Amino acid sequence: MSSLKVNEKLLKELESMGIQQPHAIPALYYSGNTSVEKAISWLIHHDTDSDIDEMPLVDVDIPIESTESFPTTEEMRITAEKLRKQMRKRKEEEEKKIEKEREKERIQAGKKLMEAKRIAEEAERKRYLALKKAEKEEEKKARQKVLQKLEQDKLNRRSIHSIPSIPSEVHEPVRSSATAVRENKNLKPDYTTAKVDHLRECLRSLKRNLQGENARVRRAFETLLIYIGNVAKNPDDERYRMIRLSNPVFQERIGSLKDGVEFLELCGFERRGDFLYIPHKKIDTTLLNSAGYVLNSALTNPFFGALSTCD
Repeated sequence: MSSLKVNEKLLKELESMGIQQPHAIPALYYSGNTSVEKAISWLIHHDTDSDIDEMPLVDVDIPIESTESFPTTEEMRITAEKLRKQMRKRKEEEEKKIEKEREKERIQAGKKLMEAKRIAEEAERKRYLALKKAEKEEEKKARQKVLQKLEQDKLNRRSIHSIPSIPSEVHEPVRSSATAVRENKNLKPDYTTAKVDHLRECLRSLKRNLQGENARVRRAFETLLIYIGNVAKNPDDERYRMIRLSNPVFQERIGSLKDGVEFLELCGFERRGDFLYIPHKKIDTTLLNSAGYVLNSALTNPFFGALSTCD
């Protein structure tokens, strides 16, 4: 938009009548800068122009001076007042329109936010369901593993006592005792005796007494497994057959636990002064291996100690 040259005196007259510069300047310019009356007349016919509220550029360096007097009549004042009201009304309507548009935008933004929140909640719900499903699958696998261990233990006991296996289905033909024993021997049964059951009960009791202290229970089982494993692997090395009772590690992990010490004694260790000692002639490798099997079961079976049957 080019600069508009206006009569400064007429401009001041219009401003004194309450007509703002954005309206007064183009009114003067396009009415020929001749009189206030013509400027007001121009405004009456152009007050609905879309760009009437835009501030035009004004060339103030080359003002148009005029010595003529432009008297302001009552009619001109009334007309100017009407123009002001019209312009004020139009401005208010524009502001209302703008506010409505803003409200629409706020509503749309709120809807988008709610939709985004719904999508996020749905994704979280699906993730939770998937997690629960995975947990159930893991629990199912763990239970199956426990049942397999129980079945293996039953087969071991039947093999030792020459008890035939019970058919898994009603319609399965009953096999002879000799056949059952021959098949069960292939499972390599452990040293299953009342003493091994006593070993299991020691570990169950230890776990019950330390309920809620899973880390401490695991350390105790792991330490017992190390002691038993060392003797089984190195029966001729006396270092592995002696445990100092005052050893801080032993005291913290096993010595302070009645069931832990009893477990070692069941495996052949004897109290001799400040030591637990297992004589070479009393080393029972089969019993030690079975004790290791029981400890492994206690470490890997999540339901160890929670079942009434053998773990």
